[in-house]
Amino acid sequence: METNTLYPIFLKVRQLNVLIIGAGKVGTEKLHFLLKSSPDANVEVVAYNFSDELVELAAFHSVSLKHKKFDFKDLDNRSIVIAATNDRFLNEQIYVECRKRNILINVADNPDLCDFYLGGIVTKQNLKIAISTNGKSPTLAKRMRQYFEQEIPDDVNGLLENLSDYRGTLKGDFEMKLKALNELTKNLINN
Repeated sequence: METNTLYPIFLKVRQLNVLIIGAGKVGTEKLHFLLKSSPDANVEVVAYNFSDELVELAAFHSVSLKHKKFDFKDLDNRSIVIAATNDRFLNEQIYVECRKRNILINVADNPDLCDFYLGGIVTKQNLKIAISTNGKSPTLAKRMRQYFEQEIPDDVNGLLENLSDYRGTLKGDFEMKLKALNELTKNLINN
């Protein structure tokens, strides 16, 4: 049986240089997803034509829009690239060039040409949960996100603040602190 071997990380995209190539329906969806989770992300979108929705979305954030045909020089100094053009051959070329430059790349709707996937994300104040289906079913990730958004209480931040305060009072080494926190939180999933 196949297993999901992806390693989840939470990136500080405000400190990275993100490029989205393409500003149609898919590019808009990718930008929306990124900004929903990280409204202060450092993003530039390069496209010849922009959807009205993307332009409106970018106006509410610090997203830079470049109205031009993509050029491989646009990849200079990038940390992450999302290729969302409607040109499959161009997306493949972008993938190859990003790999040469050690830039993390996501080619929309082509899991084989992705270093990472944009999974489902649940955010309740300071709590954030990432959901991955290993690229198999974005729809299931979306449904799982909706489920967790309903089930996790809106006031979870109070619990997080209390646990953070308690953690700050603990003395001893890491192992002792971990044991105390595990003891305190062991009944959370049963209640």
